[in-house]
Amino acid sequence: MNLSVLLDMAADGFGERVVVGTRAEGLTAGRVRELAAGGASLVAEAGADAVLYLAVNGPAFTVALFTAARAGVPLVPVNYRLGAAQLDHLVAQHPKALVVADAAQAAAAQRAGPAFRTPDEFLRDAAAAAVESAPPDEGFVDPDSAAVIIYTSGTTSAPKGVVLRHANLVSYVLGTVEFAGAEEAEAAVMSVPPYHIAAVSNALTNLYAGRRVLVLESFTPAGWIDLVRREEVTNAMVVPTMLARIMDEPGLDRAVPSLRSLAYGGAAMPRRIVEQALREWPHVGFVNAYGLTETSSTVTVLGPDEHRAALDSADEAVRGRLSSAGRAVPGIEIEVRDEDGAPVPAGVPGRIWVRGEQVPTEYAGRGSSLDGAGWFDTRDQGRLDAEGYLFLEGRIDDTIIRGAENIAPAEIEDVLLAHPDVADAVVVGVPDEEWGQRIEAVVVARPGTDLDAAALDGLRETVRATLRSSKTPDRIRAWAEIPRSPTGKLLRRDVVAGLALAEQVR
Repeated sequence: MNLSVLLDMAADGFGERVVVGTRAEGLTAGRVRELAAGGASLVAEAGADAVLYLAVNGPAFTVALFTAARAGVPLVPVNYRLGAAQLDHLVAQHPKALVVADAAQAAAAQRAGPAFRTPDEFLRDAAAAAVESAPPDEGFVDPDSAAVIIYTSGTTSAPKGVVLRHANLVSYVLGTVEFAGAEEAEAAVMSVPPYHIAAVSNALTNLYAGRRVLVLESFTPAGWIDLVRREEVTNAMVVPTMLARIMDEPGLDRAVPSLRSLAYGGAAMPRRIVEQALREWPHVGFVNAYGLTETSSTVTVLGPDEHRAALDSADEAVRGRLSSAGRAVPGIEIEVRDEDGAPVPAGVPGRIWVRGEQVPTEYAGRGSSLDGAGWFDTRDQGRLDAEGYLFLEGRIDDTIIRGAENIAPAEIEDVLLAHPDVADAVVVGVPDEEWGQRIEAVVVARPGTDLDAAALDGLRETVRATLRSSKTPDRIRAWAEIPRSPTGKLLRRDVVAGLALAEQVR
């Protein structure tokens, strides 16, 4: 089965239902199919071998996704926030692509050679092609062909193109969503850019469920609340920094009576924040999802009932599951292994490996990403408890090596984030002649609080009392904000660079 079949099912099953955009001006499932057929005609006319999307999220993104599927070519959503050199390099990898680009990105598209259309022009031309000519003879689209190529963020290395095949994405959708399971009035809002796997997975799963999708491209706490109320949003997806800003915004009326489900993921969620949100929104079901681009999105979920059970429990082992990423979704296996590749017992930290049909097999131009038995190395570290709950401890690449000891920054960050005066925190290793690396931390104060020198010393003592002296930051600095990607991922290299610059100007 390929992605076009999912769209056909939606168009045949509830074709008149608005599935993309506002209630007043959105696209129905039937109209998305018509536009995708018209878009496929444009691809065929241009002789394109990909649809490259270099624009903000919105209805054109969903149409571009299914246009590519209909035409039997991959969609390549590119990070429009990259610098000119990186943009030029990535766009140049696809010289025969049909390009959809914001006007602001026109120069990058033109430098690489391909003609481009703005999102509005793409929708206009796709509509005209759908009306003026019969849909192309689509033929058979091989489920094992590339459906989407997403370039990883490159926070620790050059971006790599992850090849997501139709079979991978369809497996994810069928394993996590019930067809037409949403009521007609349901609406979802997401605030992630189109080059993130969550944008692709949400476009697919919500359409398959029959749920209308709205995009909030520029996030503010008040703007998010206003959209949820105005469009009577029932389902939302946020990154942890967004939920933290909503919960910490002074004087914000956080009443969201229409909201039924809130999914979060992409970074560590401070336990204080999720506990506050659970109490303030008792009518909302919370879902924590963990996944990667390389796993076609979610591989573990902590569901609504598990959130409430943890909040209400007096057992700290159960309550502590609010800090977990939940358990494996159907069709996914998870192992935690040591440095030699051997599985470790429950409770022992190690490297997280996953296996399943939704896990792709390769990076573009680099061959297979799996081992001989079909397992994928996430390069994340964590541990599984006896009940199968996964606790993340950060990226392997983020590990601080102080002397002979490996230290996971996430463990220290959890202690800092639990402090009532701390809104955000990051821990990094910086070069040190004696120890190889020393531990430094950056924190952001919650609104209305002041983290002066005495307060920062107090934070160091809190870490020392909770963990031990070898895990106590040598220094903690207070910044106005911590560098993060649009999806909430910590940009640790930028933090290290900022600390080095601050040291130079002392």
